[in-house]
Amino acid sequence: MFRIFMLCGLLIASGWASAETEAYNRVDFQVEAAREVANDLLTATLTMDVQDKQPGRVAQQLNATLNAALKDAAAFKSVKTRSGNQQTFPVYGRDNQVDAWRGHGEIHIESQDFKSAGELIMKLQSSMQMGGVQFSISPASRAKLEDELITEAIKAFQSRAEAIRSAMGAKSYKTVHFSINNGLSPYRPMPMRREAMVSSAMSAPEFAGGDSRMTIQISGTIELR
Repeated sequence: MFRIFMLCGLLIASGWASAETEAYNRVDFQVEAAREVANDLLTATLTMDVQDKQPGRVAQQLNATLNAALKDAAAFKSVKTRSGNQQTFPVYGRDNQVDAWRGHGEIHIESQDFKSAGELIMKLQSSMQMGGVQFSISPASRAKLEDELITEAIKAFQSRAEAIRSAMGAKSYKTVHFSINNGLSPYRPMPMRREAMVSSAMSAPEFAGGDSRMTIQISGTIELR
């Protein structure tokens, strides 16, 4: 029985020694590849608000304006348009009585054709207000850029691993752990003032989408041999 305990103790000690050796020969590090890329997708929201004593008239005005806007937008083939949030709710006055009804409606547009989007926004602002504009990288452009940056980051990881191996005097290395993470820092345009929203209805707004910075990070662990 004593011999069995001794044998188990030796095996456990041997396992610990092996684990310590592996941990000693392992190196964790991180590399990244990054690139600035022009935002090529515009998304905008146009809104309208109506108030009336009769909820039926509120709904009628909302539907008429939104339907007309969607009809106008259909002529802009390079711009995607869809209905957004639409609701009617009471406005309470004294004694918690309903004084009027207020309606809110939205239309969302999306396009990579900034010029056509600006022309549509100009047209729709005759009956609606600009709710906001954002710029981003389109899904197709983002996927292509991610593939390119992943390739660059992997090459950088391999180069760093080889530099570590050489500096440590090891004959070779193997990759123990490998993970890829991506990050996107989009350009955030300053919100337009109300005066600018109103005056831009006189002429098509010109949009500058700015840039986004995409980063691919690779974290890994190598084992020197």
